[in-house]
Amino acid sequence: MDLDTVRTFVVAADAGQFQEAAAELAVTQQAVSKRIASLERHLGVRLFTRTPRGAGLTIDGQAFLPHARELLRVAERAAASVHTARRPLRVDIIASRGAASGLLRGFHRAYPEIELDVVMLFDIETAVAAIRSGAVDASFRAVGAPGRPLPEDIASVRVLDEPLQLLTGPAHALAGARAVTLAELVGHRIWMPGIVPGTEWAAYYDDLVAEFGLTIEATGPNFGSDALLDTIADTPALATFMGGHTRLVWPAGHGLRRIPVTGPTPVYPHSLVWRRDDPHPALATLRAHLAAMADGHHAAGTWVPEWTPDRTAEGPRDRVWSR
Repeated sequence: MDLDTVRTFVVAADAGQFQEAAAELAVTQQAVSKRIASLERHLGVRLFTRTPRGAGLTIDGQAFLPHARELLRVAERAAASVHTARRPLRVDIIASRGAASGLLRGFHRAYPEIELDVVMLFDIETAVAAIRSGAVDASFRAVGAPGRPLPEDIASVRVLDEPLQLLTGPAHALAGARAVTLAELVGHRIWMPGIVPGTEWAAYYDDLVAEFGLTIEATGPNFGSDALLDTIADTPALATFMGGHTRLVWPAGHGLRRIPVTGPTPVYPHSLVWRRDDPHPALATLRAHLAAMADGHHAAGTWVPEWTPDRTAEGPRDRVWSR
């Protein structure tokens, strides 16, 4: 349905005369008549009765009018949703309790006037597709995992190295440790049911296992973080990895322990990913804010996979991003 004809119908219905509608729309009266006739042919009904005093709505015209108004409102909302000067900045994160969520909360506190839409997409391939289509403006992801290169129109910069911690229940053999080394974790069962093969985080943990001989199990359904915490609290043989910036709350009776991992400290490399020609004005503000908050190069004594891009780089075109 042509929106110009719908708009002409609404203006003519409000004006009660085609001549006044033509003046408001800055077209000729003949153009108004032709548009109304076209709409009537499309709908198969008469919308107006023509009289010497003007144009009155028929019963069908009265029935169609509220829907015509809604069509125009929907069209306005659709246009506003992609108009970068009016719509919120859309940013993808992996989880609401993770480090990227904390980075965005800090950005919102610093710039409360900037509207944000926060979405959670599944993996980096989905996120990159959404960025390229304009569905989102940016995403927080780990980039560089073996696979295929980032598209030429996509850039990324590493913004946060998040140290991993070991999470255990009170009866775990390592529960009393102030810190544990990766060597001390060899032989212990680390349970992470949220790892999905083929994702960027699966590639990270695959390399961690291969590098240090760890045992990470991803068996069983993933019922979410609350169920994971319940199981870790009740099972002395199991532990799990958690990001040091991940916000967790559990019942006091669980007695869970968050233990730093050293020798070296594995860090999860979060990068901001965006389309190079994205015109949203708030995107540059977000990038500048993250650059100001960054802590420089990754510290000595930490570990990241070899495929992790350097923190000084910004989206080289040969960077790879998924398995």
